Amino acid sequence: MNQNNKSPQVAKDDKGDRKNKNGRPGGRRPRNGAEAIIDFIKSSKIDLVFGYPGGAVIPLYDALYDSGVRHILTRHEQGAIHAADGYARASGKVGVVLATSGPGATNLVTGLATAYMDSVPILAITGQVALSSLGSDSFQEADIYGISIPVTKYNYLIKKPQTLPSILNEAYYLASSGRPGPVLVDVPKDIQVAEVTAAPQRVDIPGYDPRPKPDVRAIDSFVEHLDNAKRPILYLGGGATIANVTEEIKFLAESQDMAVVVTLQAKGIFPDDHQLCLGLPGMHGAKYANLAINESDLIVGLGVRFDDRVVGNVQRFAPYAKIAHFDIDPAEIGKRLSPDTAVVGDLKEALELVCAKVKKKLRGEWRERINSLRISHGLVFPDGHGEIKPQRAIGLLSEACGPDTVLVTDVGQHQMWAAQNYRSLKPRKFLSSGGMGTMGFGLPASIGAQFALPEGQIVLITGDGSFQMCLQELATVMQYNLPIKIMLINNGCLGMVRQWQQFFFNRRYSQTIFNFNPDFVALAKVYGLGAEAIDKASEVSNAIERMLSYDGPYLLEVKILEEENVMPLIPAGMGQTDFFELEEEGR
Repeated sequence: MNQNNKSPQVAKDDKGDRKNKNGRPGGRRPRNGAEAIIDFIKSSKIDLVFGYPGGAVIPLYDALYDSGVRHILTRHEQGAIHAADGYARASGKVGVVLATSGPGATNLVTGLATAYMDSVPILAITGQVALSSLGSDSFQEADIYGISIPVTKYNYLIKKPQTLPSILNEAYYLASSGRPGPVLVDVPKDIQVAEVTAAPQRVDIPGYDPRPKPDVRAIDSFVEHLDNAKRPILYLGGGATIANVTEEIKFLAESQDMAVVVTLQAKGIFPDDHQLCLGLPGMHGAKYANLAINESDLIVGLGVRFDDRVVGNVQRFAPYAKIAHFDIDPAEIGKRLSPDTAVVGDLKEALELVCAKVKKKLRGEWRERINSLRISHGLVFPDGHGEIKPQRAIGLLSEACGPDTVLVTDVGQHQMWAAQNYRSLKPRKFLSSGGMGTMGFGLPASIGAQFALPEGQIVLITGDGSFQMCLQELATVMQYNLPIKIMLINNGCLGMVRQWQQFFFNRRYSQTIFNFNPDFVALAKVYGLGAEAIDKASEVSNAIERMLSYDGPYLLEVKILEEENVMPLIPAGMGQTDFFELEEEGR
């Protein structure tokens, strides 16, 4: 049983009044800062929090003890924040994480950066040493306020107890509004025990406009560009998922015969099996997706960053196309390339205006060209000689999973194979660290997703490198009896880096080969999971069936060849047609 769900210890004084475990009369004293945080969590209807206790948050965890707030105890603060991240991505709600000062807070930094790059709403509440000790290098003191500035949307250091309720409300609002992101609130220990009588004030942030109105003139300019275009492409990013514009995108694509490419963060916002969907663009996108971009005369970016993994060489990206960029964040406009038309504002509101203005226009010639590119440049993978091909294994997993399955990935080769071969049909069903590329994200994010969707099927695809970064969270899986299914792609190396060493560094495999790996099946069984390993192609289908039907968490280790590679590949800084060709000898 989770300790936080135990009944609180009580005692009675001579007058018969009930007291809590610290001997304080219940309901008779003003609340302190720790209790103000608990009140905020309750009033905000936050379902649960993830965290790990420590010295600087003992008052907070004491207030949590008999509060009724559900707390999920992970085995590492990094696990806690990745779990909060996975919860937020799967649910669309704010993920909340608690951590202590010093190493507890700094262990959140990787997770904060991960959420920041992918615009995920996170509220991190950290403990801090007492105000009188700040700057004195006291035990477990770290300037998390200063450290976290580059990887948060905003952050706070509480210096006055009475400001705490309003700052918590403001932090939650900032995390969830406009372009979402992580916000950190650092609460010194003496603030947690100080009396707090103030009520939260209405959030009022001068100059902050979370839903800017789209400029109608910019909308009209875009509609004109679209009407004149013969080969338009919708390029979808994470902002489209956040804005929940599935129907608007479907209407635009079908009414205008627009091809659609989707980034990792947008996977599922437009169904992968739709005849207009070209899937992933960029470095490891299908050739047909990149060739279509190269031939397009209008690229319409919706909630995208035009990041380097998609754009490559800015001077050679979509050389024949006008660029239209829709984004809620004006800082993204022109950051990497200058658009011909920019629409700043709430994406849903902007697309509703666009949809009301466009007239149906069929582009049969473009649709035929898209189909032709798909046929002539489709993803093709050799069957092998009895060994397991990860592309095929993931394809079989995709066929076995329903449209409501949430697929979570770690980072590396398996992530790209999943993006290429796993078909997502609904938004928020493919969760992956995109901008930061954080190894170790997958297992704790799966935990968060499972708590967001208690009845849902959560499947994690991970690699032997990523899995070992946060595998201690298997204990969290078992403590809460989470039925997460894990497909572990094991090639005995850091596959993506090794692949680049193979192609561009003459197979000088410097520190990318694991000369020792644990017995992952035995390890999983020690934790209490069901587990098995396979290494033959003929075993894959039945093993997937056993995994998915197992009553409880399960690990399926899929052993593949060390020199299995992710193809196609466009090397960094190259153009959309500069495909790296792998000679057969080099496989």
